[in-house]
Order: sequence, then structure tokens, then C-alpha cells
Amino acid sequence: MVLRRIFEPKRDDVTREWRKLHNEELNDLYCSLNIVRVIKSRRMRWAGHVARMGKGRGVYRVLVGKPEGKRPLGRPRHRWEDNIKMELQEVRCGGMDRIELAQNRDRWAVTCECGNEPSGYIK
Repeated sequence: MVLRRIFEPKRDDVTREWRKLHNEELNDLYCSLNIVRVIKSRRMRWAGHVARMGKGRGVYRVLVGKPEGKRPLGRPRHRWEDNIKMELQEVRCGGMDRIELAQNRDRWAVTCECGNEPSGYIK
């Protein structure tokens, strides 16, 4: 389980031996963290970081550029940019230009954390 690696083994106070955490202990440490919200928030933070980069940077050009050529047959796949647009719509900022919105760091930080408590935990 990934949580066992994240929270690492614990040293027992009585026997002074290392042991793995039990599921109940992991659950207490985990505190019902909503991982989907955390992932969305971090994706939005990264999008803001990229949007504030200079126009000469490769990552920025990938973000705002349009690929040339034909797309494959079938339903279009979700792109990273599409996920960012959907998340902005969830926080009611869908009509705004995300590049301009990201230039104001304070407002972008509030947008990224919208729906999350500052620590990412829900009660």
C-alpha cells in the first residue's frame, strides 16, 4: 500500500523495534484525505506556474500551442488543457482566460484551493 511508504514504519515505544503501521493507524494519519481534490489542486497550481513562464520556454509553448496535422479517428482524447478548463468551470471561473487569471498569484492560489481546506483535508 502506498500509504505505508508515505507514512513510513514506526518505532514501538516499548520494544524499540520498527514495525509497520496498522490500518487503523494509517486511517488516522490519512484523516480521510480526498486525493482527487488534492490532485486537481496540484494540477491547477502547475498550470498557473506554466502560464506565468516566459513565452520562449518550451513548456509554455506546449501549453498554448496548437499541434499541426490530422487527429486520429474516433473520440478526441482528453488533453491536459481540457482537464484544466473543466476544473476552472467547477470553481466557476470557466469563462475567464486562464493565462491572464494565473498572472495574479494570489487570485490563482485561491482558485486552486477552492473547494479544499488549506491543508487538503476534509472533515
